[in-house]
Amino acid sequence: MDAKEILDQPNRADAPAGRIIPLDPEALLFQSEAAYLTAASTRTLEAWRLHGGGPPFISLGRRAVRYRRRDLLEWIEGRRRRSTSDPGPEQGRDR
Repeated sequence: MDAKEILDQPNRADAPAGRIIPLDPEALLFQSEAAYLTAASTRTLEAWRLHGGGPPFISLGRRAVRYRRRDLLEWIEGRRRRSTSDPGPEQGRDR
C-alpha cells in the first residue's frame, strides 16, 4: 500500500469493523464497510437485501453476509446519472 492509499483510508479507530477497508477488488467486506463505501446505513443495506434494489451480496451462512468490493463499486457506478431525468442504463435499454 503506498502513501496515497494510506491517506485515503480512514484511521483504524474510525474505520468500519475496526480495520482499514481492503483495497483488493475481490476482498469480502463486512456490512459496516459496505455501508461506509456506499454512504448508506447498515439498516438500509439490510432492507435492500430483504426487498431488493441494493448491491449484490454473499451469504456465508444464516447471519454471515459479505459484500465483494468490486460488486459495490460496480453497483455505485451503475447508479451514476447526468441529470434527474436520466433513466440510467437499465431503463434506457428497455425503450
